[in-house]
Amino acid sequence: MTQETMADLNQFLQFGQHMQGRLQQLESELAGRVIEISAGAGMVRVTADGRGTVLHISIAPDAFEGRDAELLSDLVLGAVAEAQRRAAELMQAEMRSMPQLPLTP
Repeated sequence: MTQETMADLNQFLQFGQHMQGRLQQLESELAGRVIEISAGAGMVRVTADGRGTVLHISIAPDAFEGRDAELLSDLVLGAVAEAQRRAAELMQAEMRSMPQLPLTP
């Protein structure tokens, strides 16, 4: 291997270590972010972290009055799906802001 190839390989390995550290930091940051979603005019509320992990589901008592279980289930499912979709968007936005691998000619 030439010295130039060794230098390129070393640069690549350093970049990989930097990215691994940055990804761990990003995961910690996302875990600390909160996403709140409501459905059914606020009758169902879902709280998730930035990784998409559902932290809490709140259902207003009046959500049960005169409604069937299937509708309530759909509201909960829809709110959870929206929270996870927004968390994925947040992660993608953060990933786009990360440095890219420098390419050498």
